[in-house]
Amino acid sequence: MIELDQPLDVGGVHLRNRVFLAPMSGVSDLPFRQLAWQAGAGMVVSEMVASAELCTRERGNLLRLRGDGLGTHVVQIAGRETRWMAEAARIAEGEGAHIVDINMGCPAKKVTGGLSGSALMRDLDHALALIDATIGAVRVPVTLKMRLGWDDDSINAPELAARAEQAGVKMITVHGRTRCQFYEGKADWHAIRAVKDTIAIPLVANGDVQNRADARAILEASGADAVMVGRGSYGQPWLPGTIVRGSSQDASHMIADYAVAHYDAMLSHYGEATGIRHARKHLGWYLDKHGFDVEPAVRASIMTETNPQQVARRLHAALSNTEEMRKVA
Repeated sequence: MIELDQPLDVGGVHLRNRVFLAPMSGVSDLPFRQLAWQAGAGMVVSEMVASAELCTRERGNLLRLRGDGLGTHVVQIAGRETRWMAEAARIAEGEGAHIVDINMGCPAKKVTGGLSGSALMRDLDHALALIDATIGAVRVPVTLKMRLGWDDDSINAPELAARAEQAGVKMITVHGRTRCQFYEGKADWHAIRAVKDTIAIPLVANGDVQNRADARAILEASGADAVMVGRGSYGQPWLPGTIVRGSSQDASHMIADYAVAHYDAMLSHYGEATGIRHARKHLGWYLDKHGFDVEPAVRASIMTETNPQQVARRLHAALSNTEEMRKVA
């Protein structure tokens, strides 16, 4: 069994352990990734950035490229045209990315409707053209994230992975569902093993990992070299790091302080007005997971308040009332 704290080499980039934070649109922005990195995640990945939109250099897209304070900076790009994928990869590298990741796994209709994300698993020749263009544009390693296939009748992740490795991709991540499953049911960890059997480069297993026991189980079932944590980190950015350690006894921040610090970081990153809007989902997750006795009216007041000082005060009080002496766990 692979040890979770064992380093991993990806195309010459040294990853400090084998528990990673997944790219999540609207979630894994810089403040979230910084918290996950500080807590000990082996790798953190940016929100997916649409390649054509990135090339406009609009401020919102460029914000997703920032990697301040991250020992390993990974940017994920998506698209359907080779010229934009190549240019976006060059921009990401120019902004300091150590690794460029290609998204061929997003199931969202607005992405697959544009023939990007997991829709590319229906046309492997086109998928490979995008991979070739991306690899040819940069000097840093290129990695690839995918699903098992489009649906149960087209489980082609092993074929795409093998062709991607031959093209020069340095690591593959597989989410154990098809696109048509979205996030329904349980991820099929055993099905990921077919990918491991076809490639020699590192394989990362993803899907439904909530704790250390899940991480060890998905590695055993899939034969993968590392694990990626996604939705399980909502409201607890420290989760990948605590999975690595197997214990959180060394965590020093109380949850209330931690959540307020996250909120403040988001306002600083986005600016006050935009930051307040972006932060609300995170505040909701903190309250859902750690504010066990918070009354609905109190929760609503936190989620709708527009004064940052009032939000921080109410959030801290709500979490302190129920978690006063509990450390992040």
